Amino acid sequence: MYRHGLKRMIDFIFVFMALLIVGPILLFITLWLHFANKGEGAFFTQKRPGKNGIFFRVIKFKTMTDKCDEDGNLLPDEQRLTKVGKFIRSTSIDELPQLINVLKGDMALVGPRPLLTQYLPLYNKEQMRRHEVRPGITGWAQVNGRNAISWTKKFELDVWYVNNLSFCLDLKIFFLTIKKVFYRVDINSANDVTMEDFDGTN
Repeated sequence: MYRHGLKRMIDFIFVFMALLIVGPILLFITLWLHFANKGEGAFFTQKRPGKNGIFFRVIKFKTMTDKCDEDGNLLPDEQRLTKVGKFIRSTSIDELPQLINVLKGDMALVGPRPLLTQYLPLYNKEQMRRHEVRPGITGWAQVNGRNAISWTKKFELDVWYVNNLSFCLDLKIFFLTIKKVFYRVDINSANDVTMEDFDGTN
């Protein structure tokens, strides 16, 4: 029952109430980022695969500029990440606009994180099972290492969540996420400013 309807209803009610409370804060952050990004915008949207592989556009606060090199290619992430963006990302505030995705039904509060579309051909059959549920703002992998663990481990945790989805597990992940955000742990991987790209092996 929880998996097939109650989870979605709880998400909708919680997010609707949360947006009423944090709306003014989101507006302030939007204006702050607009100026920090030198007029390049406060939001970043990107196509991601959701439940059953159906595409949607995930919404995040924009933490990097669009600076390019002399050939027109985007500079590396660490060179485009602004000071404000670094703070926004380290506190996970950049994920808050995804509450709108949850309200729309694209995402859930808890579930496997929606990843890049170019990774889809690289998944094996077991890893593809992460799309059996709605992607989440936070998930089992995020409270068990987030960007500090390997892709292989992350996919294992995602599939474990799909197999064990329950209200009690979601509640546990929710409170563990608050703890992780408070202590600002596992934001970066060992090799990159965020997380290295998935190549089908790591």
